[in-house]
Amino acid sequence: MSNISDLFPRLAGTDSDPRVRRYLTPSRVLTTGGNVTNAQALLAPKPSQITLVRGEVCALENAPGSEKAFVLLDFGIELNGAARIYVQSVRSESKRVNLRVRFGESAMEAMTPIGEKNTTNDHANRDMVLNVGFLSANETNETGFRFVYIELLDEDAKIELKAVQGVFIFRDLDYLGSFECDDPVVNQIWKAAAYTAHLNMQEYLWDGIKRDRLVWIGDMHTEVMTILSVFGANPVIPKSLDLVRDETPVGSWMNGISSYSIWWILLHDEWFSYTGDLDYLNAQKYYLIPLLQKLAEYIDENGSETLPNARFIDWPNQANSGATHAGLQAMMLLAFEKGGTLCGLLGDQETAELCDTCAAKLKKHIPDPCGSKQAGSLLVCVGLADAKETAQNLLTVGGAKGLSTFLGYWTLAAMSAAGDTDGALDLMREYWGGMLKMGATTFWEDFNIDWMENSAGIDELVPAGKNDIHGDFGAYCYKNFRHSLCHGWASGPAPWLTHHVLGIQILEPGCKKLKIEPHLGHLKFAHGTFPTPCGMVLVEVKNENGKLTTDVKAPEGVEVTTM
Repeated sequence: MSNISDLFPRLAGTDSDPRVRRYLTPSRVLTTGGNVTNAQALLAPKPSQITLVRGEVCALENAPGSEKAFVLLDFGIELNGAARIYVQSVRSESKRVNLRVRFGESAMEAMTPIGEKNTTNDHANRDMVLNVGFLSANETNETGFRFVYIELLDEDAKIELKAVQGVFIFRDLDYLGSFECDDPVVNQIWKAAAYTAHLNMQEYLWDGIKRDRLVWIGDMHTEVMTILSVFGANPVIPKSLDLVRDETPVGSWMNGISSYSIWWILLHDEWFSYTGDLDYLNAQKYYLIPLLQKLAEYIDENGSETLPNARFIDWPNQANSGATHAGLQAMMLLAFEKGGTLCGLLGDQETAELCDTCAAKLKKHIPDPCGSKQAGSLLVCVGLADAKETAQNLLTVGGAKGLSTFLGYWTLAAMSAAGDTDGALDLMREYWGGMLKMGATTFWEDFNIDWMENSAGIDELVPAGKNDIHGDFGAYCYKNFRHSLCHGWASGPAPWLTHHVLGIQILEPGCKKLKIEPHLGHLKFAHGTFPTPCGMVLVEVKNENGKLTTDVKAPEGVEVTTM
């Protein structure tokens, strides 16, 4: 028996695509313009094949001097993939026509030409012209989108469209982990968070499916926590970790950002804790040890971190140097605490002792979070700030104002450390729930709840007198329509609900021992599953007048301690 590579060695390739393709029908026609007839025909499911039988078609026709015909389609949910346009017939002098195809994560982005409100073709083309003929199936490149705009450009022409399908390209994975409670908004947030991370699990683990479509190590930390709690130990994680490691010589910073090399250390701690894979950890020793030694050079005599540029914790604090310092101080402490443990496992006692010394020095300097909820949260999570005092005086002030999609998990975790599950749930509903209210089906690169005031949602055309929440806001690299509306670092609620509400904490590598300590707050019940290398753990918790009853089912090989 032979396979195709045996018969044709040139087809062996260097890698294969782990993803699948699924053809989807639009959910609605949002609007049309010019001379368009029977646009609703595009909502009927069709085979993924053009045929000689005309059937029901949508026609776009242009007359000289008239408004050009267009249709705007909504697929109902954010997708990674392409569009496939099935052309039944064409009337033009050349027997071919040109179609403008424009994608949007929001309806208004799909309606907006390149160059307006910072619309771009950066990283993945989302605005293009296709030259098509009759009886043809025409496919675009991949990008992230929900809406597709199709316009007939030729002056005197007609085209009949048999179908327009979304080509959904994704890893076909089972959602092994789960979460459900009596609050439907919380359930919807969990689903959107899990789906956000899932969409970014392409050949590698990306930050966003429209922009940047890159492996950003810092972004990966929240994504990896989400993936481990929902899908388990997927190979996209070590594949992506290794890619950036191999492209970043020791002595330089991953992705050009000093804190991102710290996230790489924390990611390996996360991965080893979950998998218990000592062989893989040993394969990192040649890089991990000199990285920790390099980081040790950036602590001054007072115990203050002195990391070089680019200094970054998240976008909302980019202009707040004091908050950035506080966040980096906490991250450095965490890196040396986790790094010391990893070095001990690797048998490098000398570097483990260096890590202990550095951690002790860093604990001597406790910076002010400078009004930043993210910096305050990180300080709490590493024990440099009092949890209850920080929650009362900083984290809960102004509700969800000032929160960050990237470090949102850490703020929720800090609230949990303060014993305020209800407060954390309230912040989550207000912040991530705010995106859902604005039409989101995945969570965004950044979000400020002040943007919601007098703004239309992403799933509608903005009426006069309203703000466009996608096109009118943003900063730094995500101004206006360049803003990514599917960013994996925003998926923090999914692992937080697993770790803190269901209360599932790993005590021994490989999930050999778990602590189950649920915190429901005012929720009446919560139940969910957690995939481990040994099998599935099921947790069911009921709240009866403030008294919790917990039922846990764990596979053989997993020891469970309940609290």
